[in-house]
Amino acid sequence: MTRTTPVPETVTIHVPFHIVKRGGRKEFQLPENAKQKRAPDNTVIKALARAFRWKQMLESGEFTTIAELAEREGIALSYTTRVLRLTLLAPDIVEAILEGKQGPELTLAQVLEPFAMEWAKQRKGFGSIERNLG
Repeated sequence: MTRTTPVPETVTIHVPFHIVKRGGRKEFQLPENAKQKRAPDNTVIKALARAFRWKQMLESGEFTTIAELAEREGIALSYTTRVLRLTLLAPDIVEAILEGKQGPELTLAQVLEPFAMEWAKQRKGFGSIERNLG
């Protein structure tokens, strides 16, 4: 078997992307129209897990106040209350984060910012998740 066309020694492939910071690390991001499988953000998932664990500890009576919980965990009270607020996120938003359907712009810092209590308003506030839910 012989080849009629020579094989080039170098192949150049152009892949458009840009670098974004996510969870304290740099990550490649493809253009908007490119389909990409997102990995779940472990930093946000860890905060969600803590929030629901802390909520259960408070509801079970293991701790009587958030201040007591924060002191026992060795974490600032203000951070503890911001993390606990994650238990008020709409279930589909929590699920989307756990499945990695959030956009790269959704970081722990953004999730810990104050958000609307109504689930419909939350979905609009976390626009990248709203686009990926459909």
